[in-house]
Amino acid sequence: MSREQERWQELRAAPGPVDPHRLDALWADLEVVDAASILGSWRGFAFSTGHPIERMLASSRWYGKRFVALDDAKPLICRAEDGSLYSDTLAGKGEASLWNVEFRGEVTATMVYDGMPVFDHFKRVDDDTLMGVMNGKPGVALAKGRHFYFGLERD
Repeated sequence: MSREQERWQELRAAPGPVDPHRLDALWADLEVVDAASILGSWRGFAFSTGHPIERMLASSRWYGKRFVALDDAKPLICRAEDGSLYSDTLAGKGEASLWNVEFRGEVTATMVYDGMPVFDHFKRVDDDTLMGVMNGKPGVALAKGRHFYFGLERD
């Protein structure tokens, strides 16, 4: 296991709030990933940093993301009352597409939302795990200048 994977496991298992600076540091050390290489279904989780998006995802019973094709990404796969999964296009204001976009000086896979000024950037932890950082306009994706951090595990 690499040092980055060890740090990932430590942050993933943290019981309380995670310092966003530690997440930034890990992000900087991870490998970029190409958009075409992340197609498929992914289970998601939020890192507990106190970002308001955490509460919204919990209340919507967010399950993860599904990348069907570069032009067909479903950012908010949620669990319905009956246990089935659906794409919450109301909360997401549509769906999304995948692009390779520059973020923090590196080009990496990025999901661009159709109906909101929001970008989810991804980097590789390992073949079945991605780290995500939500980026966009203040008040929509940024909370007091802070990004929302999450993880995806291949379903």
